[in-house]
Amino acid sequence: MTKGNILFTTIDNINSKYKEEPFQFFPYLCIIKQQSQNDMKKQIAVLTAFLLMLAGCGSVPVTGRKQILLVSDQEVLTSSLTQYKDYIKSAPKSGSATQSAMVTRVGRRIAAATEQYLKQDGLADEVKNFSWEFNLVKDNQINAFCMPGGKIVVYEGLMKLVSSDDELAVVIGHEVAHAVAKHSNERMSQQILAQYGAQILNQSLSQKSTAMQTIAKQVYGVGAQYGVMLPFSRKHESEADYMGLIFMRMAGYNPDVAVKFWQKMSAGTTAKVPELMSTHPSDSRRINDIQKALPEIKAKYK
Repeated sequence: MTKGNILFTTIDNINSKYKEEPFQFFPYLCIIKQQSQNDMKKQIAVLTAFLLMLAGCGSVPVTGRKQILLVSDQEVLTSSLTQYKDYIKSAPKSGSATQSAMVTRVGRRIAAATEQYLKQDGLADEVKNFSWEFNLVKDNQINAFCMPGGKIVVYEGLMKLVSSDDELAVVIGHEVAHAVAKHSNERMSQQILAQYGAQILNQSLSQKSTAMQTIAKQVYGVGAQYGVMLPFSRKHESEADYMGLIFMRMAGYNPDVAVKFWQKMSAGTTAKVPELMSTHPSDSRRINDIQKALPEIKAKYK
């Protein structure tokens, strides 16, 4: 992980059964799977109807962006909690009582403000999904992550760049936003759809030459990765930046420090990955987007 990229664990391996056989969990997909290879037109029609049906199945608080969420909250929370417990058992705890207290203090304050906002916005049911925990672990990486349900971990390496509660609030607000926006669930859903698309492709190519099948599968894989998965990951990061600034503002922290903080993160980055190939926006884009959003956020949210 390069400096300047706050990690959000999307839990790609949250539950291997979805990777091995995602269709058995969704009736519409089961119906599609059982169709013969000669029914490609019907499959495509059903897929189109299925996607249209899902297009409005969820929306992100604050931004209102529409989401496709194929996996239930309970499935995500149960599986992620198991992984979180395993991680916490093995992760060395920080020896700094002062910094640990700082992480807990800032985290609880932002979580409380976020929950209050959700309740006032008619989303009290969403609050039930959160059981917030804030941990500082002994790791020199400049990193932090959040698991679904509000399990947030900050690394000691990141704390070296944090000079105030306000700067730490930039990080924790970002991670809280990932949880509130259900980015992990959304990414899992995208993976399921990508796998489904691959199966349809395989069926449509069954009568083609091996060489043609290989080329088509490679093109599909590259297209899915660079045309869908990575752009959505960058969208998630930008959305978490924006929502995180709002949440820290609601908690009484100063969002203006976000620009300086991300400039420090950028200065510490040794290897620059082209944005097209990255899960995160470029540092310059990130800072520019934050600068543009700050006036609106400070005027609208108190």
